[in-house]
Amino acid sequence: MPNMKKQPARASAARRRDAGVAIDIWILVFPEFLLLDATGPIQVFSSANDAARDAGLPPPYRIHLISPGGGAVASSSGVSVLAAPMPRRSLAGATLIVSGGRGMELVPDEASPDAVVRDSMKRGAMMLNAAASHPLAPDAMEFRTAESDIVAPSAKVPNATAPVPNPRERVTLRWVARASETLARCCAVCTGAFVLARAGLLDGRRAVTHWQDVSRLRDQHPSILVQEDAIYIRDGKFYTSAGISAGMDLALSLVEEDLGRAVALGVAKRLVLFLKRPGGQRQFSSELLAQSQPQGISAQLTAWLRPRLKQEIDVEQMAAACALSVRTLHRKLRQEADITPADLLTRLRMEIACGLLEQPGMTVKQAARQSGYGTEYNLRRAFAAQLGVLPSEYQSRFA
Repeated sequence: MPNMKKQPARASAARRRDAGVAIDIWILVFPEFLLLDATGPIQVFSSANDAARDAGLPPPYRIHLISPGGGAVASSSGVSVLAAPMPRRSLAGATLIVSGGRGMELVPDEASPDAVVRDSMKRGAMMLNAAASHPLAPDAMEFRTAESDIVAPSAKVPNATAPVPNPRERVTLRWVARASETLARCCAVCTGAFVLARAGLLDGRRAVTHWQDVSRLRDQHPSILVQEDAIYIRDGKFYTSAGISAGMDLALSLVEEDLGRAVALGVAKRLVLFLKRPGGQRQFSSELLAQSQPQGISAQLTAWLRPRLKQEIDVEQMAAACALSVRTLHRKLRQEADITPADLLTRLRMEIACGLLEQPGMTVKQAARQSGYGTEYNLRRAFAAQLGVLPSEYQSRFA
């Protein structure tokens, strides 16, 4: 269910914005975070500040970079940033953005024993350096919740794939969960969605993460309505985005929400970005899949399928086009890209349908026919199953 405190928090943020008070943006990073997950949104908000100064106005945002322990935090690229400790004070009316990072999506048994030990040590420092003595320890923020309430609900329900947070991680998860109560917006970029999920904030909500980690998020947290194609999703005050550069799309949407479309468009122009990127991340999953193996079966089959998407196509035809048996085609696609022929066909048709619906004047009926779905009914079913929205809803947002 939506957080009942959502409206007061958002109303508070709106009042501060209308009164000319800067909005606080808190970017939370951990060791091994992906640099662009943090610096991309930071640059978007910084460019909005630059635009305001150029117009003789006060900057609309105050940007803070924080981490569980504070100090120098090394990104996965090896570049370090200097972060302040997570604040003890209330973040009422503010925006929190949790960055993603290397290994955040992994369950311990997916790594080697040595890696688990190293990861445990690293994440101990990552999630709370010296938890007992740190000012963010539970007593400092009056975190007196029972232990069963501080882990993600997916850890309460028997689920072999759900990671169980260690004691140090729990402190950070409690901090995120407690902060979310008064935040105007609680956001995650890329695999940062796993942090919100483990804090129990995304149960029953729609969410997205990097396309390579969608299956993991769905398997580890079955109560989350994971969407595969979205660049970013808002569900109440909770926002999640797809992989890495999609954090900038999310940040632009927040600027538009705060300051209006004209300002957001100006920021996008400064950064040479789309204000609303055409299509969803599915286009990158299948297109990059083909490009990554230009001589592979996925690229060969993709090239054969694209001009034939309006036709009825079965797996036997796809196998014949690749001069393979059906069994061999399945095996090679699994080995190369971990997909089936039907998965690839579905992805391509959905990409085409989304692109068509983004065109001015396109009807749902026309998009269904031109993308190979045939009827509006089939297209609606496909959108509901794969994107969680109706074609008309998608069109109203992106057209």
